Amino acid sequence: QVQLAESGGGLVQPGGSLRLSCVASRITFSMYDMGWYRQAPGKQRELVAGITRGGSTNYADSVKGRFTISRDNAKNIVYLQMNSLKPEDMGVYYCNVKGTIWSYWGQGTQVNVSS
Repeated sequence: QVQLAESGGGLVQPGGSLRLSCVASRITFSMYDMGWYRQAPGKQRELVAGITRGGSTNYADSVKGRFTISRDNAKNIVYLQMNSLKPEDMGVYYCNVKGTIWSYWGQGTQVNVSS
């Protein structure tokens, strides 16, 4: 079974930065599109950023210009660099990979933005 393990969350002040990592195992990582989602308390899970197997990226409007998604196919890792963090960026961040008929999620990593 595919396994995704996120790390890098924590507490940061507004305006600060964090880099999230997601290590994938038991999957031919380079063949799949990857995504980062987040879920704030009381809200639905939403797509933050995605990266195709070819390296094309897309972002939610709310994070454009502040977040950058990237991948290292040699290490089976997808990253999310988050800069200029705002309180509204708080939530649990999840890594996701989707196949044609399946989808896997990591356990999530908590991001808190507060002074």
